[in-house]
Amino acid sequence: MRPISSHPWGHEPRRASRTASPAATGWAGVGVGCFAAWLTLPPLAVRTPLVPVALGAVTVGLGALALSRRAARPGTAAIVVGILGAVLGWAATRSSVDHLESVVVWSALLPATLRSATPLIFAAIGGLFSERSGVANIGLEGMMLTGALFGILGAEQTGSWQVGLAAGVAAGGLLALLLAVFSIHLRADQIVSGTAVNFIALGLTGFVLIDVYGQEGIPANVPEIPSVDLGFLERALGWLAELPLVGSLFGLLGAVFGDLNLMIWAALIAVAASWFVLFKMPIGLRIRAVGEHPGAADTAGVSVYGVRYGSVVASGMLAAAGGAYLSIGFVGSFNENMTAGRGFIALAALIFGNWRPLGAAAACLLFAFSSAVAQRLDVYSASAGLPLDVLFHALPYVLTLIAVAGVIGRSIPPAAVGRPYKKQ
Repeated sequence: MRPISSHPWGHEPRRASRTASPAATGWAGVGVGCFAAWLTLPPLAVRTPLVPVALGAVTVGLGALALSRRAARPGTAAIVVGILGAVLGWAATRSSVDHLESVVVWSALLPATLRSATPLIFAAIGGLFSERSGVANIGLEGMMLTGALFGILGAEQTGSWQVGLAAGVAAGGLLALLLAVFSIHLRADQIVSGTAVNFIALGLTGFVLIDVYGQEGIPANVPEIPSVDLGFLERALGWLAELPLVGSLFGLLGAVFGDLNLMIWAALIAVAASWFVLFKMPIGLRIRAVGEHPGAADTAGVSVYGVRYGSVVASGMLAAAGGAYLSIGFVGSFNENMTAGRGFIALAALIFGNWRPLGAAAACLLFAFSSAVAQRLDVYSASAGLPLDVLFHALPYVLTLIAVAGVIGRSIPPAAVGRPYKKQ
């Protein structure tokens, strides 16, 4: 006879599996693929192509294993990263060390990545609030552009970057309010409404620029958003730079984070704050409920219209803050259509990150890193006779297509996004 189990329901509880989860296997593969390419770059600069190719093969194997265990997104990501890591690593071994050292300067690449990612992060977090509430915000590009113009206009007219930032944020909020009226109360098609907002912003900013400044353009010496000098952090990490092996990493972190623009820190704080608001606060639960099941939220006493209006206006203000950083924190000037599609890239980063703050921010950093590399490829491209800088400049847009097409796993949007709600 089989022994009777001592468990009250007649069977032993299932023990937790000690094997790695499929998702963990896939993401571990992504890390190995990145490591395969990093090994061939300065300061290590491994010159044997067998190393990145072998690690890339391991990454592809881990991705295939994750796929076989039904972890589609991390498995596909591992396969893609494994192939890219092997190819990029092999290409790096074919280049001279001098060329690599002229391009891969981490103390320049990392700050440039953060600078390029900041407007994308603000716009992506803004789009996150709007789309989590059920309103598709295609107008992020126009809101960024409006924030950029009125930010520098306010700073130049008053001599205060604080007033300029507030003016840019307010202008973006007003444009978002226009989108909210058409999308929520008038129940217009949200894609068409967002596209109209982009064209309104493009025409409005061009008209105001010419009307106020004529053909001369923005004058020089406009007050700019300052940097935050964290000398104590740089000194503290400088002491740790004497440690063996990891010391160079601490020295690099001190050089990067010791002197960053105020808006870069604000963007990083916005990522953490948006996660806390959406997933740890009651208002975040209301936003997510309205974006998933507006009828049920309405029955429970949540004001669907109120939550959506607030979310869309907050979306416009955040996107405009990214635009204002472009004009009075990064470039120090303004020209027509200076956002150059960043609003659409931020929207793609939001989709790439599966409508989550940390995922969207990571996608923004990935897109920005490719732009930072492209800026340093000019010299290398000229010497190699290949338009590598053009290819890397195009990479964010290629990644945008990949994200929207769902090649690396299908992103699942909020259930009610893009659907106007009519109160019963």
